[in-house]
Amino acid sequence: MRQGRPARPAGISALLAALLLDQLSKAVVTANAEGLAGGLPVFPGFNLVFHRNDGITFGLFGQVPWWALAGVALTVTAWLFLMMWRTTRASEATAYGLIAGGALGNVIDRVRFGAVTDFLDLHVGTYHWPAFNLADVAVITGAAVLVLSPVFSSPVRTS
Repeated sequence: MRQGRPARPAGISALLAALLLDQLSKAVVTANAEGLAGGLPVFPGFNLVFHRNDGITFGLFGQVPWWALAGVALTVTAWLFLMMWRTTRASEATAYGLIAGGALGNVIDRVRFGAVTDFLDLHVGTYHWPAFNLADVAVITGAAVLVLSPVFSSPVRTS
């Protein structure tokens, strides 16, 4: 059994930061969608674009109704929030908060537009990684923190 104080503030802060940055960035991109239609080079290998993805990662499940994808995301987010609420490790709480905040950012897009706004375009030559957004960055970062935190944390003492 874990002992110690809950790490909720770290998780809630991460959730709110991920959600706020995601929604603000998408608002700016949506307001400038016309100018980003052909892509705006930022530096070699990175463009800003405007794309609406009605599926999930890489456009998979694009034929599934938006409300079904949003429902699954909300269910997973509720579980992540519960995990964040229970943990006493700040790294875990932060990771769960990042993932939940990113998921909620994409759910908001699905409810508002029926699709997720993507705008970050990484490429090497003519090969382009599928466009993504800051919510996706938060989810991947949170997952990486969850996977890597045991490697960098001290062992739990049982005595």
